[in-house]
Amino acid sequence: MGETDVSEREFDVVVFGATGFTGQLVAEYLARHPALQGDRTARWAIAGRNEIKLAALRDRLVPINPGCATIERVVARSDDRASLDAMARRARVILTTVGPYERYGEPLVAACVEAGTDCVDLTGEPSWWNEMIARYHDRAITTGAKIVSCCGFDSIPHDLGAFVAARELAIQPGERAVVRGYVRAKGGASGGTWQSLVNALANLRRDRARKAQARAGASASRGGGRDRGIHNARDAGGWVVPMPTIDPLVVRRSAALAGAGAEPSVFGDEFRYYPYLVVKRLSGVVGLVGGVALLAALAQLGPTRRLLERVRRPGEGPPPEQRAKNWFRVELHGECEGRRVVVRVAGGDPGYGETSKMIAEAALTLALDRERLPATGGVLTTATAMGEPLVERLRAAGVTIERVA
Repeated sequence: MGETDVSEREFDVVVFGATGFTGQLVAEYLARHPALQGDRTARWAIAGRNEIKLAALRDRLVPINPGCATIERVVARSDDRASLDAMARRARVILTTVGPYERYGEPLVAACVEAGTDCVDLTGEPSWWNEMIARYHDRAITTGAKIVSCCGFDSIPHDLGAFVAARELAIQPGERAVVRGYVRAKGGASGGTWQSLVNALANLRRDRARKAQARAGASASRGGGRDRGIHNARDAGGWVVPMPTIDPLVVRRSAALAGAGAEPSVFGDEFRYYPYLVVKRLSGVVGLVGGVALLAALAQLGPTRRLLERVRRPGEGPPPEQRAKNWFRVELHGECEGRRVVVRVAGGDPGYGETSKMIAEAALTLALDRERLPATGGVLTTATAMGEPLVERLRAAGVTIERVA
């Protein structure tokens, strides 16, 4: 699929799952975006399975941007491959919020890969992401499609933060670097996120085996392995708990992909990344670990898993007044051959306000900044697919990404 074919497509961005909780926030963000005003309003569309709900969303967007009165509504379903193929052929980029991705995500990835269409998502599900790499990376290279997962709080603060920290360390060939990310946050969960969490916990045993394989491969090539467990970290200012998330896998893939090119990698020859959640008191650590362990145990059994899924339904989420009080801060402490840096990535509500902003800006980077991006397709990461152009867009949108020490 050639660049000319993509550049002549009807839409820059199509938001798939636009009537869901996060999808509506993304649509509202795009309706306000300076790059999509005036004639450009017609260059994006909303998509989902229910045309009536799409029409209602369009009506809610009109007070934000009157041009949205004529915004295109695309009916497509995750279980209807023909509708996904048709949607993918009309767009430069598909932005999907339809999760859990392990349940609903693969047909869209397949459609985008075959159409040479870029795709961004919000998954935090390691098993699904690894399967997409194994099944579609090589084919996406052939068609030129950039498939970029984890474009929200999982894992942009970590991936781009590590990218900036590595660049600031000025890692030379043959040098080894380690970055530790210390996360503080206040936020809530939507129904879709809760469903993804329950799904991930249900697959925890399988994912542990796959993570062990990924760590082994990363250790041999790009610096995996384990760091310290729960401990009191002076540089973080409190107790820290290793985060069993997809984030370190994403950063390690960025390092591996960057190192596979002809140019020297910004990550150097061996790069390690370890994320931690900062907890003020040891009692908080005990409560956190115990709570996660209980949820994981309940998610392993069919009856209790179904009860957990009913706690919060898809489409539900925290109200605006609660989201306004939420925030996040990730401080990335990097070390390389005696050199040290600290990079801060910070913003507002991590799960929804900033996540909708992050994935929207990622989609716009792919659609509108193509001449500044690597031409290579594949199942990529935000650092390798977008890098500095996305950093610049997020800074302009109010996300802090800066070296502080």
